[in-house]
Amino acid sequence: MLDPKLLRSDLDSVAEQLAVKGYQLDKEAYLALEARRKQADIESQDLLAERKRVSKKIGELVQSGMSPQDAKAQVDKELQGIAANIERATNEASEVQKQLQDLLMSIPNVPDASVPVGASEDDNIEVYKWGEPRQFDFEPRDHVDLGEGLGSLDFELGTKITGSRFAVMRRSIARLHRALIQYMLDTHSETHGYEEVNVPYIVNADSLRGTGQLPKFEEDLFKLQGDAGYYLIPTAEVPVTNIARDTIADSLPIKMVCHTPCFRSEAGSSGRDTRGMIRQHQFEKVELVQLVAAGESDAALEALTGHAEAILQGLELPYRKIVLCGGDMGFSAAKTYDLEVWLPGQQKYREISSCSNFGDYQARRMMARWRNPETGKPELVHTLNGSGLAVGRTLVAILENYQQADGSVTIPQALRQYMGGAETL
Repeated sequence: MLDPKLLRSDLDSVAEQLAVKGYQLDKEAYLALEARRKQADIESQDLLAERKRVSKKIGELVQSGMSPQDAKAQVDKELQGIAANIERATNEASEVQKQLQDLLMSIPNVPDASVPVGASEDDNIEVYKWGEPRQFDFEPRDHVDLGEGLGSLDFELGTKITGSRFAVMRRSIARLHRALIQYMLDTHSETHGYEEVNVPYIVNADSLRGTGQLPKFEEDLFKLQGDAGYYLIPTAEVPVTNIARDTIADSLPIKMVCHTPCFRSEAGSSGRDTRGMIRQHQFEKVELVQLVAAGESDAALEALTGHAEAILQGLELPYRKIVLCGGDMGFSAAKTYDLEVWLPGQQKYREISSCSNFGDYQARRMMARWRNPETGKPELVHTLNGSGLAVGRTLVAILENYQQADGSVTIPQALRQYMGGAETL
């Protein structure tokens, strides 16, 4: 959530920044609510001052000759009228504050000044490429044909069990999928210094509001039936970042890594990536989350993105790093890098990780703070997260980039220790 003080002091500048994201701030609606809030505050203060003044009138009335009983009765009558007005003003102030809060919750984060202007993914800017796409001396197949040829990837069975956009992995591919998770967790916890955490896969609405999925993106979520208001997690970002909700940390940075399944309805993606594992309702990720001091988040984004890149480099998968333009950025993000891996089966780069700096936007929603030792006062942290990596898409990339002419797949050197020493699928 944006700082309300920022909107009050520099509304036009905020509106200009949000326009980089393609968001048109309704300044008139905001100013109208802000005017009502100010008026409600003034009225409440005046009524409280009047109540204090009237409360002192008993002595004055008695001094003027009125009996104490009559003086008290007159003052009580006046106070009853004031109390009714105070209740009305309080209710009005509460309603205005709720409307302001709802408006603030609907406004996306402002983009960092370094974010390029643009309307869509076509306007994203490539930072660099790593690795050269392999030149095949045969026609490369996609992961669907490769997995089915190995008898280890079954989309028809996933459809039978559940429905479209689900898959069943078996034998060597199921083990490779598990090996990837282990490799990622080991690398991030042992080499990059992240604390491994294990979290619930079901969260409440407060957690989703804290990271920005609610209220705007409820249609993208799987909500459970019943009165509890629970949702399946769309990403480990939600439960892991909410570990810091309503807390004050003693020191920073805090770095956490977590493997979870993720569940997304893929609302609005009808007809896109219907073949294979690129866009499914259930998939798995290894997620990186960092909480840092305000002045450290720019550097932390570069470091976190580098940690995700280290997995791709360790697996020797060609990829490119791009910085997202304003129009292609997420709701809560201030700046985002995407890592896109080369897929021979599609002859294009596809997103495999998205790494974002949210500034204090999520922290303000969650009241996630730390105690600055220099001031001794609590301050909002800055939050960051990124996929390190999306496991299913990494599996797809390995199948396609390491495929052989006979339909077998060479196992990357980094994964063989997790595959019992096997060299091929």
